[in-house]
Amino acid sequence: MAMFSVDADAAQRMIDYSGLQVCRYRPGRAVVVLMLMRYVDGDLGQYLEYGTNVMVNRPGSTARGMRALQSAGAFIHHLPVDQAFTCEAGRSIWGYPKVMADFTVRDGRQFGFDVTIDGQLAVGMEFQRGLPVPARFTSKPQVHPTFSHLNGVTRETAGEMRLSGVRYRPGGVRLWLGDHPYAKELAALGLPKRALISSSVQNVQMTFGDAKEIS
Repeated sequence: MAMFSVDADAAQRMIDYSGLQVCRYRPGRAVVVLMLMRYVDGDLGQYLEYGTNVMVNRPGSTARGMRALQSAGAFIHHLPVDQAFTCEAGRSIWGYPKVMADFTVRDGRQFGFDVTIDGQLAVGMEFQRGLPVPARFTSKPQVHPTFSHLNGVTRETAGEMRLSGVRYRPGGVRLWLGDHPYAKELAALGLPKRALISSSVQNVQMTFGDAKEIS
């Protein structure tokens, strides 16, 4: 994953349809996280998933600043996957905006991937290797809220995760955009640009709760 600082007003325009408010961690700035997940063992089978996540305040909160970012949730704006079953399940069970896509993964000295939707490149990323983080800082269970909006309904889903093999580094990612409408939305945020931070996780164990409608 890679975390980017973007124009808060542009990010808000992108997700206005959700009814949620971006977390302004600095004056005029918001955080967008771009990530690739490789699911290897789970109820929905094996698949690849790309996400564009915008950090948002909890409903009703107007918190700002770095402390607000610590309690913010992730609004899932883009979520392409490469398998039909998880696409349908994600949309019908949790209201995630999953769509079908093709993925090219380069798992060599530098990890990279491209996401293509309907024959158009949406986004590509290439990562440099980060520095390992001691397990004592990452092994405790973490609960994070995620938000989604599909078919006029905004939902909140809590996810619990355990991490191992975590690496971080400042910057550390090259991002490029294609011609797909998703790419144009990312370009409107000022991307591509240098990431605040990038990271990789060797193993993630996750459990998702039930989706709760909030609007």
